Amino acid sequence: MQYNVSMKASTLLCALSLSLAAAPPAGKPEDFKTSAGTLTMTPIQHAGLMLQAGGQVMQIDPAQGSYDGFPAADFILITDIHGDHLSAPTIAKVKKGSTVIVGPEAVAKSVAGTTILRNGETKTFGAWTIEAIPMYNLTRGPAPGQLYHEKGRGNGYVITYGGLRMYVAGDTENIPEMRALKNIDVAFIPMNLPYTMTPQEAADAVKAFKPKIVYPYHYQGSDLKAFETALKGTDIEVRLRDWYAR
Repeated sequence: MQYNVSMKASTLLCALSLSLAAAPPAGKPEDFKTSAGTLTMTPIQHAGLMLQAGGQVMQIDPAQGSYDGFPAADFILITDIHGDHLSAPTIAKVKKGSTVIVGPEAVAKSVAGTTILRNGETKTFGAWTIEAIPMYNLTRGPAPGQLYHEKGRGNGYVITYGGLRMYVAGDTENIPEMRALKNIDVAFIPMNLPYTMTPQEAADAVKAFKPKIVYPYHYQGSDLKAFETALKGTDIEVRLRDWYAR
């Protein structure tokens, strides 16, 4: 997602105020059973979420919101170079000496020590397997002939732990690679214009790959009820959570 100047200023002020907060504004943690034990997911803000399992912590797109009080990350996954996904100060705050940072090549250019994972590649780190899925715009961009997210620059991720498969889509439209996904247990799907999808487009994508559970995230300003309504009558459980709690 790319902000104009006024939006950037607003985001910086928001980040500053959040950094002064006494407690993190994270959402309520939610547990998932896996063959390797419980995996806990905590919504952070906008595109950020935290996974905890097997005594390890994975932060995904730590950029917006407060990270005060959270444990240091064993893994950091970054989807894209835009400021609502990549924040060098926040990365520095949540990492430790042994933290493994995973991202596409575009991210590695600005985040030293990044383990590069290109679209279609898979790496295993102990009990975690991480697969990079393309994320890109099909038609939407800031000007004719330009896209907000070009194919190959960013990554969505399928994260597998104890047989549980979680898909974090990143900034994307309803692309063929998403529609072709199989055996996804939990999905995090964006829906905000003009950068990703409408709620209806997001629902159409979800209907194609049929995750068991779907969370709208990266949705600021979108009608989540429209997304939920579009998936009524399917076997897909829609979980609406506040990714913008303060």
